Amino acid sequence: MGALERIASALAGYTAPAVRVSGLVDEATASERCVRGLSAHAALGDQLLISHAGGPALAEVIRIDRERVVAAPYERRGAAFLGARATLLGEFRVRPHATWPGRVVDALARPIDGGAPLERGVARTVDAAPPPPLSRAPLTTPMRTGVKVLDIFAPLVEGQRVGIFAGSGVGKSTLLGMIAAASSFDVVVASLVGERGREVNEMLDGPLKPHRERTVTVVATADETPMMRRLAPLTATAIAEHFRDEGRRVLLLLDSLTRFAHAARDVALAAGEPPVSRGYPPSVFGDISRLAERAGRGAGAGSITAVFAVLVDGDDMEEPVADAARGTLDGHIVLARAIAEAGRYPAVDPLASLSRVANRAFRPDEMELSRRLRGLVSRFEDTRDLRLLGGHKPGSDAELDRAVALVPQIYDALVQSPTDPASRDAFSELAAVLAPRSGGGEGESVSA
Repeated sequence: MGALERIASALAGYTAPAVRVSGLVDEATASERCVRGLSAHAALGDQLLISHAGGPALAEVIRIDRERVVAAPYERRGAAFLGARATLLGEFRVRPHATWPGRVVDALARPIDGGAPLERGVARTVDAAPPPPLSRAPLTTPMRTGVKVLDIFAPLVEGQRVGIFAGSGVGKSTLLGMIAAASSFDVVVASLVGERGREVNEMLDGPLKPHRERTVTVVATADETPMMRRLAPLTATAIAEHFRDEGRRVLLLLDSLTRFAHAARDVALAAGEPPVSRGYPPSVFGDISRLAERAGRGAGAGSITAVFAVLVDGDDMEEPVADAARGTLDGHIVLARAIAEAGRYPAVDPLASLSRVANRAFRPDEMELSRRLRGLVSRFEDTRDLRLLGGHKPGSDAELDRAVALVPQIYDALVQSPTDPASRDAFSELAAVLAPRSGGGEGESVSA
């Protein structure tokens, strides 16, 4: 790509103002550029186009002092030099278009899939404010994901925001792909943040492959700067908001919210913000809440159903990012390593998982049946050690006898792989497995 093409690509998200304001770089480090002459004109979040030895490069203002501004570059390309001109561009805006589904872009909305240049629509800021609370339409439409364990124990509603909490290697990305298969979505927007390069291809050619034609994928890999990794979910959310405002039903997938928080932490620390909770500055938790609040229903017919993967460091559900996300979202799906090691996938823990809008997803009879199933599973798991030690004798506790008879069948019935057909009615399929045997034999039924 030549110098003119690089400049055009860098400026794709901007509308040129009538007057340009520029400053000069007077200090540079590997992660920061200090610019004099812009303090009276720049705002936090504004973009700068800095002339580098290797060509122009974009940076974002992260701190403003009386004499100079501090900007963090989006890319590592080129070597900054003292006296380089830094031109103020204003806030970054993305221009989503109806032709974007099927494309893969970077955090700056530049195509990286080798396809044709993107068509561009109306500009919108990537760091928009969430919809006003009183303008939001209520969550009323149940959404069947086709994943049996979710539809029974942690159901979703169109416009809900839910987190998938798990340690590494337990199946978060696979479950995200299974949710993406739900037929109720018009558009899928997937943001892959902090992934290894090979994992991006594996995700696109694996879980997301059947849905690529309706998916916009925003990628910022682990080798990119914290600025790009922080920006990618914001760009993806702005794209999702565009389709929501058009009245479309959008599924927003973020893998992962934790790596977004790590990038936001790095940027905040570079700006001089003090850490307060295990190394995280206060603004990180505000960024998480603001990002989550932008999803959901708006004033019109469209919706954004958001599913955020949360990488639980050391399987510690109380670590700061997991704790903040759990308190912000409308539900949480917990994947347990012990369940994965037992070979039951998806490795969803039905007792630890919760949907805060289950009463809007279930009919009254389904709500009652889900509650009774959860009670059986709880009874089975709570007495596991007792039974292993031989402390339970059949016939001494009728409720426990039912749990012992039914729960292994329930577990088997909930096993589902990405290649299995999506469930059409999880409750009916489970009932067929648990129905009493005909022909006079003894059997158990969960509804008995």
